[in-house]
Amino acid sequence: MAVLFISHPEVEIDPEVPVARWRLSDRGVARMRAFVASPTVANVSEVWASTETKAIEAAGLLAARFGLPVHVDSRLGENDRTATGFLPPAEFEAVADAFFANPDESVRGWETAAAAQARVRAAVASILADRRGAGDLAIVAHGAVGTLLYCALQGVPISRKFDQPFQGHVWSFNAETLAPTHGWTPIAPR
Repeated sequence: MAVLFISHPEVEIDPEVPVARWRLSDRGVARMRAFVASPTVANVSEVWASTETKAIEAAGLLAARFGLPVHVDSRLGENDRTATGFLPPAEFEAVADAFFANPDESVRGWETAAAAQARVRAAVASILADRRGAGDLAIVAHGAVGTLLYCALQGVPISRKFDQPFQGHVWSFNAETLAPTHGWTPIAPR
């Protein structure tokens, strides 16, 4: 059985709305629908998401294909960036670079990469221990925590070089051995 770790696709950026409440954009919905129709998810029997709106929306599109519920776990949330809130893209990228480069340090009040990695690992371990389906497990969450989990399971130091190049990617691992089977690949063309 495979575990698919899916990052939500493109969102509607609104500096006036908390990041955790951002919704999928029309492009994000279209890309997620294309992914949901693909053979990659044909064996999904259980769907989990973070409690963030964009992840729940993306997971809902996937779960609807199979008539499944969406289970949520707040520990699957993106690294806590509430200390800064919205940052313009160039500034965000610089802070994200520092987040990955200094995993044991809080950058501008953000949750540390090491703490976010431990949190997402604990969430996934808990989900796997309480499996409800016999097929593949889909986890719809976020790019940074997905990358942190990938690094942990791959046995490599935290590094942004393993990060997705843009929103809306998937990587997978074996549920029994926890060994990654591939790194980030786009869920659908942009």
